[in-house]
Amino acid sequence: MPLRFQFAFLGRLRCTTCSAKRGRSLGLALILVFGTHAGFCQGSAPASVQVVSSDAVPGAAVESSSSETNLATPPAGAVKEPVESEIIVEGLASYGHYRIFASGSGAHLYTAGVEYDRHSWGRFLGARLDYTAEILPLVLLNTATASDIWGTPTTTNREIVPGLDISPIGFRLMWFDKKKWKPYMIAKGGVIGFTQKVLSQRSTYESFSLQSGVGLQVKMNQRMDLRLGIFSDFHFSNAFIVPVDPGLDVMSANLGVSYHLGQTRAR
Repeated sequence: MPLRFQFAFLGRLRCTTCSAKRGRSLGLALILVFGTHAGFCQGSAPASVQVVSSDAVPGAAVESSSSETNLATPPAGAVKEPVESEIIVEGLASYGHYRIFASGSGAHLYTAGVEYDRHSWGRFLGARLDYTAEILPLVLLNTATASDIWGTPTTTNREIVPGLDISPIGFRLMWFDKKKWKPYMIAKGGVIGFTQKVLSQRSTYESFSLQSGVGLQVKMNQRMDLRLGIFSDFHFSNAFIVPVDPGLDVMSANLGVSYHLGQTRAR
């Protein structure tokens, strides 16, 4: 065979070999590309499964559901009872006076208003201890038209002076509060004011007030009680915020009707 034909044949053979190698390389590259893409798609699937992995574990789903139910539902027996409280519409009338903490005399006091009692402080000395507040929009003082600086009348002429009393601080002890007959002891403190100076023209329009008393509260039905204030003391004075402080202490009786709020069970 001539020499140039040999070179031509070898060159064609080399080109054929190179084409086959290029074809195999291209095939391998395509396999790698598609294989990597398929592997990536298959690898992304577990991530979506992990997001909802609680569905794959029944125990975890049940535990989560029961936990949410426990949070939404209060435990049995944990229902909070309403706080016992009551509103009392009451009236007071004095029937005498004495000189212990004040020097005024010859005056009579009449009041009417509303008292609020709330069982806020548990029990003390075997009794229920309540917070007490009171407002008396009607206060009438029957007193002499003229008195000396210590509140002693100097005339027989009399007048009625209206006023107002607010007692935001107080307590009540009530024994046998679940029974029909309920003895109690009460104390209240606040401020009282009149439309003019009383007991002495050198005194003040406003004074501090302090009430204390004992009595009996009688159950009438599930909502209503009758208050019988057997004895109480009503004191007011200005505590010497001015040089003259006659003040007054009166013995009084108290009568009222109590209405119980928020009752859900028999008392």
